[in-house]
Amino acid sequence: MTRILVFGDSITYGACDKEGGWVQRLRKFLDKNYKDYLVYNLGVSGNNSKDLLERFEFETKQRLKEDEETIIIFAIGINDSQFVHSKGNHRVPIDKFKDNIQKLIKLAQKFSSKIIFVGLTPVDEAKTTPIPWNTDKSYKNEYIEQYNQTIKETCREEKIYFIEIFEKLKGTDYQKLLEDGLHPNSDGHQRIFEIVKEFLIKKHLT
Repeated sequence: MTRILVFGDSITYGACDKEGGWVQRLRKFLDKNYKDYLVYNLGVSGNNSKDLLERFEFETKQRLKEDEETIIIFAIGINDSQFVHSKGNHRVPIDKFKDNIQKLIKLAQKFSSKIIFVGLTPVDEAKTTPIPWNTDKSYKNEYIEQYNQTIKETCREEKIYFIEIFEKLKGTDYQKLLEDGLHPNSDGHQRIFEIVKEFLIKKHLT
């Protein structure tokens, strides 16, 4: 049995998708086609890299079993890139974000040699600058791309798998894949699932 632990935020959790999000779609696919996988969705709405660092090790230990393979997937960072207007800076400064990603990798390596980061998703800035539910905060593609690049570079430095999402979506009519400008709708979650699934199969991780 292989256990797949997927850590992240509301997009990981599956917000705005009637099917439960891209992680739930991955679970259904593996259940149907492979049988010997357990997928744990450990997405928490609002989480950034600092929040995830605080809970990662404890939550991982609760779900591991001796002599079973483990794959750890991280999908975190879009909330780190959030710009807080009243403070004039990002929720997690990019240098601190890189440090957090490096720490997450080191912690994950205690449990698995198969570690994957899923890249960030673009937003519809017409709806996210600012976000209607908190007008002190904004998400901008310029910032998201910078944080996505930081994840990518850190994964390359640490020889960790990285799944590109931002670049694959930004040249498309991706706004149709968003529910509220930030969170993917059902079609958006389906697209993320397809990209992740194809990567796992190509890298022989399934």
